[in-house]
Amino acid sequence: MPLESLLTGDYEADPTLVYERLRARYGPVAPVDVLGVPVWFVLGYDEVLHIMQNARDAWSKRVDHWRAYAEGGVPADWPLLALLQADNSGFHDGDRHRGLRGAWIAGLRPFQDPGGEQAQRLERAMVRHCDDLVDVMAEAGPTGRADLAGQYSRPFPLLVANHLLGVTIERGEDLLEDQWRLLDGSDSAGAYQRLHAALLDLATAKRQRHGDDLPSYMIEAKPDLTNEELARELMMLSGFLDFTGSLICNVILEAITNPRLRESLSVGAIEEVVNRVALANPALANLTLRYARMDVKLGRFTIAAGDPVMLSIAGAHADPRFAGAFTSDNIRSTRAHLAWGAGPHRCPSQRLATQMSTIAVRRLLDRFSVLTPTLPVDRLPWRPSPFVRALRSLPVTYEVSTRFSGTLRPARETRGEPSPPAVQDGGDVRQRSGLVTFLRGLRRGQ
Repeated sequence: MPLESLLTGDYEADPTLVYERLRARYGPVAPVDVLGVPVWFVLGYDEVLHIMQNARDAWSKRVDHWRAYAEGGVPADWPLLALLQADNSGFHDGDRHRGLRGAWIAGLRPFQDPGGEQAQRLERAMVRHCDDLVDVMAEAGPTGRADLAGQYSRPFPLLVANHLLGVTIERGEDLLEDQWRLLDGSDSAGAYQRLHAALLDLATAKRQRHGDDLPSYMIEAKPDLTNEELARELMMLSGFLDFTGSLICNVILEAITNPRLRESLSVGAIEEVVNRVALANPALANLTLRYARMDVKLGRFTIAAGDPVMLSIAGAHADPRFAGAFTSDNIRSTRAHLAWGAGPHRCPSQRLATQMSTIAVRRLLDRFSVLTPTLPVDRLPWRPSPFVRALRSLPVTYEVSTRFSGTLRPARETRGEPSPPAVQDGGDVRQRSGLVTFLRGLRRGQ
């Protein structure tokens, strides 16, 4: 009997209905087809958490543990293969994974320490980036139309990443698009090669000239990290960017379509709403594959050694055994969700992603007094990604808040602050003219 295909039009329109159908038919684990390849789809909360924690070391992230792959049974042009073959900490186990993860934790620490100089500089840069994006969206006047996905939530993490990496906006648009291609499965092999080449150049430059940036801090924490290894690690930033941009867009969607939530945002509860949306509509809906090291009984099935499983965060959150922890009209929600992962591969940048989301949503709602979707929620276009639950676009009409109308740079210029100087490697300053040209290019592409 042919397996049910997971990535269908029904899944793109409303994955919750697909989870319910699979759960009713198979229980917490379902055999599915993912772009022509058979995969065990795990959508039970307890099962997903158990595999993430991996207490018995029964699961591996290394693609060479996939029996069909080792036997040549996975097509070389399978759209997700380039991502799964990535030789970085996201796809390693044991000591190798722990060593590389340690470099990440050390590299991110200066940006996630609330009292540190780097974290404070980054926070100021985030606010400026949000203002830059809003300025370009609002160039048409105090009222108009904009796409909050393509013009705001997706490019914003790229601008933050440029700060983390200590680079300018050069090739920014190409890098952004290749990051999307890699995660959506469209030209993923070509996208991987282009991204890897750009990041290898960056790693080589940072080895020669350290700065106050993520690659330099990672080199300092793990001096034996080669340029090739560092480039592969920095590839993981693509997933972080895409996840965070998608989370921001999902929070914005919830904020502008749920009046009760909008009221809570006005009293400063944005971070709690970010948590609530991470639970109810996680941006990272499904995780990359894990492979059974031994035969494992899971749900109604025995997963054979070498079989792949795809863990569904969104499916686990919809599990009736867990979903009763919150209701759709609650402002506060449980933090027992799995949006940040669990176990050895838990996200090391949770605080940074939450901060980015909180600042982006707060600044958008400060600058616009009215944001109204131009399409009904059930007609909004979602990206057909096997991993990310993200809108392709979020078209709105807007009204600029009267506090900001009539000036392009209210956040800084009314305070009499000088214009930013030219770009400096590793800093948060950049040529405004080049940045605005880039952002206007995004706008024209809508």
